Amino acid sequence: MIPSFPVYLFDVDGTLMHSEPDICGAIQEVLRANGRAGVSDEFLRAYIGRHLLDVFLDVGFERGAIDALIAHYRVVYLARQHASTTLYPGVAEMLGSLGGRKSTATTKGTPTTRAILEQFGILSHFHHVQGTDGFPSKPEPDVILAALVALGARPEDCLFVGDSAADMEAGRRAGVQRCAVRWGYGDVEEMARWEPEYWIDRPADLYLRNAHPDGQPRL
Repeated sequence: MIPSFPVYLFDVDGTLMHSEPDICGAIQEVLRANGRAGVSDEFLRAYIGRHLLDVFLDVGFERGAIDALIAHYRVVYLARQHASTTLYPGVAEMLGSLGGRKSTATTKGTPTTRAILEQFGILSHFHHVQGTDGFPSKPEPDVILAALVALGARPEDCLFVGDSAADMEAGRRAGVQRCAVRWGYGDVEEMARWEPEYWIDRPADLYLRNAHPDGQPRL
């Protein structure tokens, strides 16, 4: 069973929201505009939650070109207005039912994160919104540590909920307990290598106290 925690931190893409169509769609538009058609959404999906630098390097762009590509992506992504993004079923109910204080810990920037939480009607559930603002992205622990500082919380008081191996690594490095979700974009076997303390199959498992503890994935 998952105990109650004083503080909950949440990844966003693949954890709270199914945002793959907008993220991959925006990346595809940038790739096509720069002569890289033919990259599959399945390939791009593995990069959700990582820094855009990684995906653009891995499809063959030189480092010097990437700042402009990222700037283009941000324009395209915001212009889509999250029209193809949805909350996962049960997320709003989970956020409303959990006690404790809550923050995000996402690779998105803080202003974008705040705007999307507000658009989908869940901003009021959060005591703080933390994005990746000028420091290294996950799997570095910086965004988690920044959220803890903002909340005045200790790592041992926190459960970090995410859907990727980068989330699980970042949580371990930050010294927090981690809950891996099976409904997102991450590879379950890769997450399992980081031995998260808890696994859940649906958002309600966080507050109904009937999830599977001790890092026991069903592969």
